[in-house]
Amino acid sequence: MAIPSSITRFGKHEPWHLQVSREQIENHKRLFKFGFNPDINGTEETVWDAGGIYAYPGAAVAMTATTDAGTPANDNGVKILIQGLDANYNEVSQEITLAGSGTATTTQTFIRVYRAYVSGSQAPTGNINITNGGTTYARVSLGENQTLMSMWTVPAGYTAYLSHLNIASGTTTINQYIIVKLIAREFGGVFRTQLKQSIGSGGVADFIIEYPLSFLEKTDIEVRALSSGANNLVSSDFTIIYIKNTSA
Repeated sequence: MAIPSSITRFGKHEPWHLQVSREQIENHKRLFKFGFNPDINGTEETVWDAGGIYAYPGAAVAMTATTDAGTPANDNGVKILIQGLDANYNEVSQEITLAGSGTATTTQTFIRVYRAYVSGSQAPTGNINITNGGTTYARVSLGENQTLMSMWTVPAGYTAYLSHLNIASGTTTINQYIIVKLIAREFGGVFRTQLKQSIGSGGVADFIIEYPLSFLEKTDIEVRALSSGANNLVSSDFTIIYIKNTSA
């Protein structure tokens, strides 16, 4: 069987972004990050499926995945892949399998968790919470089989370039508005607002950033929102290319 080949090998054009996605551009990686918060009210929250302001680990820790199904044994054998960064901010991942108790714990430690998903053929029958010490760092919501987290941290040795941000809201109540912020925190610093936008009920804000925003290694990037009313749905996504830093 022939091996699929890029048309660039035959002297023809192929979009550069497609070449990056096909991992044909050395030291370049692409990221599409998306999040959803089903209940934004008058207090600022991170756009992620567990609600509230996201809390980051202060050190690299093991993560425990636990089902909240009424019968935990029904989720025995569910496989979850957790992706994030280790103590040195290098990209790591580990697949774990829920036991009869409905739990499993990683041997890999994580200082950041930015994605988890069902990696096997068995779907869970409840939410899967990924925690350490009582703090939730990710949630695979029932029916999604994937985290919905509009947040990410730049790995060590890379610089990230954000070129697209989309924000949307939904509510059954008219005459409300949403305030959404893109924020970033450099290593050892504080969160600073990078973009702030208000949108009306059911509105959409879409930003194509011609000159992409750049973020240094170990920078936390996050989308947060608040509403003038209650029970608003907010989603957001962003697109990033991150490029390996050249050595001196």
